[in-house]
Amino acid sequence: MRVDLFDFDLPEERIALRPALPRESARLLRVAPAGPFEDRTVADLPALLRPDDCLVFNDTRVIPARLAGLRQRGDTTARVEVTLHMRVAPDRWRAFLKPAKRVAKDETITFGPDLSAHVIDKADGGEVTLAFDRSGPALDTAIATTGFLPLPPYIAARRPVDDQDRQDYQTIYAREDGAVAAPTAGLHFTPELMAALKARGLETLFVTLHVGAGTFLPVKADDTAAHVMHSEIGEIDAGTAERLNAARAAGRRIVAVGTTSLRLLESAADETGRLHPFRAATDIFITPGYRFRAVDALVTNFHLPRSTLFMLVSAFSGLERMRAAYDHAIAGQYRFYSYGDACLLERS
Repeated sequence: MRVDLFDFDLPEERIALRPALPRESARLLRVAPAGPFEDRTVADLPALLRPDDCLVFNDTRVIPARLAGLRQRGDTTARVEVTLHMRVAPDRWRAFLKPAKRVAKDETITFGPDLSAHVIDKADGGEVTLAFDRSGPALDTAIATTGFLPLPPYIAARRPVDDQDRQDYQTIYAREDGAVAAPTAGLHFTPELMAALKARGLETLFVTLHVGAGTFLPVKADDTAAHVMHSEIGEIDAGTAERLNAARAAGRRIVAVGTTSLRLLESAADETGRLHPFRAATDIFITPGYRFRAVDALVTNFHLPRSTLFMLVSAFSGLERMRAAYDHAIAGQYRFYSYGDACLLERS
């Protein structure tokens, strides 16, 4: 499909630089398969969902994946910034390098007295593979000490990262280290909202997809067929897969909290919709025409124009329906992107 079909104009003032407080006070746009849109809040979610729905959350935890480094070449020093996006070995990460032209393959980047990395591969778009001077838990500790929070560029370009972001840009249920971007639909959930969901009778399950920075990049190709997705590591354990299959067999809805949860569930589902235990990389790219196997409803934020995520929600609810929903949200002063408001998308 033509990528320009997924473009739209968003006024800059609609980009949220801070989350709503309390988190569940964020606005929620309910998008049913047909009929008028409903303007609600995230706190209304328990009442909007069915009592026997099964909610699936992504429990990945954001790490301080942005590193400031120096490249030394003879007497010349160059400053570079690295954003880690996928771990490929105990001592190796794939990363985006900026500016990429300052570093060549086989050169070393120093991130401080306790951390350095060798560039063992360099690809298009500023992507590199880095082999660090330590591995495993020792590397995790060094990154946690040296790195800083990888806020999305549309926020980081307009204000500095601060201590409040360390709390705001993490879900309350995050527990598995490895993401370099937050699963942002989950940022709206508080202990009080989780308790309200439980009181309503909803089942809550957790999967893990370590979100990579590539997921949020605009598509630069003219046609979706020419776009290559970056892989992300995900896991669904056998017990969770069994409970999800039991829910589907009982006719209950599976509600994905976030596009990351949805992408992982769809990656783990076979042609019949049965979910299997999953522990692998996925580069699933969902565009209109995709037949959904596992997910019946989706809680998600408002996404960037021309992004793979806007393509995904357009596949889920229909391109014209989502364009109308975004027009409604912009006219209604909804807040967009990672710290912004949310949608509840329901399929027939």
